[in-house]
This record gives sequence, structure tokens and C-alpha cells, in this order.
Amino acid sequence: MASLQLATKARQAAYINPIPTLYRAIAKELPRVLTIYDIDLPVPEARAGIRSLFESNAQVKDIRVLDMLVEKGYMELEETLLHYKQKPHLLRIFEGFKHTNTGADRKKLGLNSTIDEQFNRA
Repeated sequence: MASLQLATKARQAAYINPIPTLYRAIAKELPRVLTIYDIDLPVPEARAGIRSLFESNAQVKDIRVLDMLVEKGYMELEETLLHYKQKPHLLRIFEGFKHTNTGADRKKLGLNSTIDEQFNRA
């Protein structure tokens, strides 16, 4: 079985700034990932989705947590390249969480609701 072992290589690499290195590795593999998973999304738009994930963790200052996030990022990249993920998993990362409607947010139906009310629930 093919094994990329990106996380192992990242752990062994002695570099000063691991976060930009991870971002560059992901950005480098992004066109390949979009092709493998047949995702019809422009590369800059997908790169913006990845950037938003990095920016959401920008406030983290603890070095142990940063190391854990970098390791996790390399493992996610490796799993993606080995095709362990499915297309909806990647779309959620690239496009963000657009569908925030849950069952609790929907309109409740009564016992005597009409068929139109049942189909027009949102």
C-alpha cells in the first residue's frame, strides 16, 4: 500500500516556521486534490477556504497546541492524498459550513397541518 508519510517527514524536518511550510505544502497539492476528487472549484477559491481555516487558529499562542495543529494538518493532507476522505468532507472545508439549518431550526408542524405546510417547511 502506498504511504506518503508526510506527518513523519514534517516531524523530522528541522525548520523554524512550520505553519507557513504546512500552508505551502497544502497549496502545492491543492490542484491535485481538486483533480483527484473531481471538485469543480477554482484553485483560488479553494485556497481561500484553506486560508480561513488557518486564520481561525491564528489566536493560538501555545507552542504545544501549535505543534499539535501542524501535525494534524499534515495528517489531514496525507489522508486526503491517499483518498481516505470523501468529496463532501472536502467541500465542507473548501466552501465552509454554508448549511447551518438543523432540525431544531425548522418550523414545527401541528397535528392538523395541511399538506402545503408540510412541504413548505424550511
